[in-house]
Amino acid sequence: MTRENVSRFAKEVIKPKVKEMDKNGGADKEVIRQLFEQGIMGVDTEVEYGGSGLSFTSSIITIEEISKVDPGIGVIVDVNNTVVQLPIRKFGTEEQKKRYLSRLTKECLGSFCLSEWGSGSDAFALKTTAIKKGNQYVINGTKAWITNSNEAGLFVVFANVDQSKGYKGITAFVVDRKNPGIRVGKKEDKLGIRASTTCEVIFEDCVVHERDILGEVGKGYKIAIEVLNEGRIGIGAQMIGLAKGVFDETMPYIIQRKQFGQSIASFQGMQFDYARCAMEIEAATLLVYNATRLREEGKPFIKEAAMAKLYSSLIAEKVSSTCVNMLGGVGFTKDFIVEKYYRDCKIGQIYEGTNNIQLQTIANLVLKDYGVTK
Repeated sequence: MTRENVSRFAKEVIKPKVKEMDKNGGADKEVIRQLFEQGIMGVDTEVEYGGSGLSFTSSIITIEEISKVDPGIGVIVDVNNTVVQLPIRKFGTEEQKKRYLSRLTKECLGSFCLSEWGSGSDAFALKTTAIKKGNQYVINGTKAWITNSNEAGLFVVFANVDQSKGYKGITAFVVDRKNPGIRVGKKEDKLGIRASTTCEVIFEDCVVHERDILGEVGKGYKIAIEVLNEGRIGIGAQMIGLAKGVFDETMPYIIQRKQFGQSIASFQGMQFDYARCAMEIEAATLLVYNATRLREEGKPFIKEAAMAKLYSSLIAEKVSSTCVNMLGGVGFTKDFIVEKYYRDCKIGQIYEGTNNIQLQTIANLVLKDYGVTK
């Protein structure tokens, strides 16, 4: 699988259905089927578990290329590859890897169930409980804003086994969609990334066996932190893909459109706009690729991931807005896909850690670099 192959797939298979998926508020089933068929749903998962056996870098490039065409499909790919499969690969038993990864790479979307209505940025204030009964746990609670949930077949769920211990009671479980105690609730009617469904997920006396615990009891907070740090690089890839996609849609039009007898791309005011866009896209790309490189090499990358996610989300919004302006009236209509990118970009500053959370993370790590710890 190469960048060129993924790009071709995105343009030939996904692009013809982008507007329809945006209008319908969900991904086309044939698109999802072909994502699995092409090996895009398990890029850096080992071949023995059904994946493509490629690198983390390959996964990030794949998310970027898909997001150039549809950031909504991009986040479906991102979540399945990073925050769902990663904790199973990293913390799962051999039996769990064989049982779950083979499904997640070949046929089954996964969801990451951490956030709740009362715990967003303060994720570890979650109220979902998992009460031990013999060799089983009974989960009760409601998760909110859960990506892929409408179509998901497996859920990585975070629940507290002992609330008196606070975040040290949080434990991660893998729950099958067929479990009678799980129910997918209201689907959100969203501003953007509408091909990706976002719903609440409700657990009512959901009984799971202790063999479905990921890692150790009480170590769910550690798992969540580790996978979200890597997941933020994936969101960075989605955002730079979005910025490149909207730029690519805009430039041919302003080059061809003439006013006052010349291409509007030749006017200095326009030149300054698209020159800044090109420069800022390049800067955001380098931040994302640098965080990817550090993670690939096993070096500390948390600060760089936060920077990449933060900056790329800002640039995605800035570039999208500038492109709408450069297109003029047509940029404000749904005849052009550019307005969709503008709607899609906003979520990058919100999910998998808001921009203020990223700034706080960066600030804490800068202080640490200078020998100051909280």
